[in-house]
Amino acid sequence: MSLDDERERMVKEQIENREVRDPRVLDVMRRIRRHLFVPEPLQEHAYEDRPQPIGCKQTISQPLMVGLMTELLGLTGSERVLEIGTGSGYQSAILAELAGEVYTIERHTSLAERAKYLLEYLGYTNVYVFQGDGTIGYLPAAPYDRILVTAGSPRLPEPLMEQLAPRGIMVLPVGDSSVQTLTRVSKDEHGALHTDYFGSCFFVPLVGEYGWSS
Repeated sequence: MSLDDERERMVKEQIENREVRDPRVLDVMRRIRRHLFVPEPLQEHAYEDRPQPIGCKQTISQPLMVGLMTELLGLTGSERVLEIGTGSGYQSAILAELAGEVYTIERHTSLAERAKYLLEYLGYTNVYVFQGDGTIGYLPAAPYDRILVTAGSPRLPEPLMEQLAPRGIMVLPVGDSSVQTLTRVSKDEHGALHTDYFGSCFFVPLVGEYGWSS
């Protein structure tokens, strides 16, 4: 079976037949070549129903989790998005297809440089990759209509909440180092926060000033 066939099967069996229904999310996950975002020795496993290591003790998330978190953002095409945890750049590419601008922060220099190169190579001109502490956000481009955190946080990082625009949405895993709860935080027009929960999940830890210390 070709990698293209594997990608189609991934979307149909792992994502569409489970919890993700947004046709725009399903379409973009059918088109983006996930295998390009994993190390070459692992490309044949890129479409399996599990995370894959990408170096620096980081992973590219399980396809279902990528689809679910993207759907929870409720993107319409014009949003300014902040992504915390660039990793491989795969989620960044999906966001770039579905939103207006994507600002993404990765604390590991080697991963940030590789993701930046790959995203530019693939022609994404609306993604801006930065190396640094994602828990403090990226103030120069704030506020953000959407914020996506792709690492497990012990709490809601205060700077990210401040940089979320009125009527904005943030999606992140919150909990301890063993298990987190997938959480969606919505800020209304008056700045009040509303929280919804979408089950247990497991991510690598969000490390930084407003996350885990290591």
